[in-house]
Amino acid sequence: MALNNLGSVYVDCGKLDLAADCYIDALKIRHTRAHQGLARVHFLRNNKTAAYEEMTKLIEKAQNNVSAYEKRYRAAVLMDNHKEKEAIAELSKAIAFKADLNLLHLRAAFHEHIGDVMGALRDYRVAVSVDPNHEMLELHSSREP
Repeated sequence: MALNNLGSVYVDCGKLDLAADCYIDALKIRHTRAHQGLARVHFLRNNKTAAYEEMTKLIEKAQNNVSAYEKRYRAAVLMDNHKEKEAIAELSKAIAFKADLNLLHLRAAFHEHIGDVMGALRDYRVAVSVDPNHEMLELHSSREP
């Protein structure tokens, strides 16, 4: 993220070569959003085809890899609107991509909220298998029948 931010500073200062280097380095370590910055550099250099290609890469990756944070936020909004099943589905999409312990914990809590004890236990068991030392082990043990 620091490389991406530094790239933005270089763009603002008109140092497009340095900005491009930062964005490329950020992409090498899989910071997907750097595609947007690199597209901006291409656009400012009047290379609209390259800008379009970079944004296309970003869109393709974003469709497959929305951050866990964004999914968590969307799930919380859905829960606030009493759309529990939709909230669980939103978390499930993120968990299917990567078994994130915080998302598993949140989904387990959502399952409990709607009375789906087996769904909650399933999430606790998955979390324990991912990280046996995680705090969910304690929660799982306390809920085991």
